[in-house]
Amino acid sequence: MLAGTAIGVYLLVVVGATTALTDAAAACPTWPACHGRWLVPLDRPKLAVAWGHRVAALGVALALAATTALAWATDTEGRVRAALTTSAVLYPAQVGLGAFAATTATPALLSAVHLVVGMAIFGGIVVALAWTLEPETFDEPTGVEDPEEVPDAHEPSPAPTAARPDGLLARAKRTGFAYFRLMKPRLMWLLCLVASAAMALAAGSSSALQVETVVATLTGGVLSIGASGTFNHVLERDVDKKMNRTADRPAATDQIPVRNAVAFGVLLVALSLGAFLTVNVLAAALGMFAILFYSVIYTLLLKPNTVQNTVIGGFAGALPALIGGAAVTGRIGLPAVVLAGVIFLWTPAHFYNLALAYKDDYARGGFPMMPVVRGEAVTRKHILLYLGATLLAAGLLSAVTTLGLVYAGTSVAFGALFLWAVVRLHHERTEQAAFRSFHASNAYLGALLLAVVVDALVF
Repeated sequence: MLAGTAIGVYLLVVVGATTALTDAAAACPTWPACHGRWLVPLDRPKLAVAWGHRVAALGVALALAATTALAWATDTEGRVRAALTTSAVLYPAQVGLGAFAATTATPALLSAVHLVVGMAIFGGIVVALAWTLEPETFDEPTGVEDPEEVPDAHEPSPAPTAARPDGLLARAKRTGFAYFRLMKPRLMWLLCLVASAAMALAAGSSSALQVETVVATLTGGVLSIGASGTFNHVLERDVDKKMNRTADRPAATDQIPVRNAVAFGVLLVALSLGAFLTVNVLAAALGMFAILFYSVIYTLLLKPNTVQNTVIGGFAGALPALIGGAAVTGRIGLPAVVLAGVIFLWTPAHFYNLALAYKDDYARGGFPMMPVVRGEAVTRKHILLYLGATLLAAGLLSAVTTLGLVYAGTSVAFGALFLWAVVRLHHERTEQAAFRSFHASNAYLGALLLAVVVDALVF
């Protein structure tokens, strides 16, 4: 019930921001009924949005009241009661702000206050949900191991000689694929989608977006991701040998000599810089910083030394949003910054699931990931809290841009799917549940970014 109430409030926050920016509220300038009518024709999109928002607000009010009453009627923790009561008390004030905004010429400050109060209500419910899902007893962290004392992970059995052609062409294919794996291609599609969404927001319409800019930016992005991945493989090759999921990486297995891998990484850096420079200097500078941040700051400084490695390291994934915006406008605009914030907050909610599934592996590698040094229960709570923060940032994005109902509907639907997976993770506490939540996080961000592109360029 708490999770459903949270999604209901989130629906109001996102659609409320969309309603204000598309002037849908102007179609219904009276309150609570529209022009004195309690039932309105739904063939007018703006009127349907404004009226639907009010109907949803009534339903969410009933759900929040019932949830709060239930918390007080049962043996619920005091902090949960306090969080829900705070949200319940703020709700009438939020309704009043909405009514005033619907019936008057709304100043920008009032709209901002209305959005902030809605976010505070949502935040209170998410915090209450996180506390409710906490186990009675927390697991003891296992702690990291010393990689130098850990034997290498078992390597996969080699394929039979007869099934593995050893001709010149076959060797060339194997070597080429090894270089391809150095580039971490699995990261490319999502990060390129981040840059694409930022470019779409900056352009505002398909006519304002040049094909040459898109191609050059995405090419530079793919090459910079490849360079970062290559340097990461080289720098972590010894630790990779200790971990089951990374023991077969090209640098760890000496498929690619270190000297060759470094040369390949440098080549990718040069090609990436060249591609970005055909766009503008700011995009090139941000691209170079992205390579440096992931390869040096994250790989060498953050990942092996602090439990906050995933949180701070999320900046690496957020940089493509700044690059995409800068590629179109030549500057870093507010929409790009907010989109980068969405990616930054999404990263822990996404990656902590993988850290749960591979907790023992990360301990073998000596990496102080959240489940290793703080425990699984704390990690699960952080996943939920960062998911809540991600949803709030996504709601803010709808407020600072002209994104409409396609974006709002996608954010709510896939946000609900992600939240469902995280709640299941809290109840099941299994590796399978962690992977389910991990895939739900990918689905959420992928769908959200596609919705940004479609909404910004088509509608």
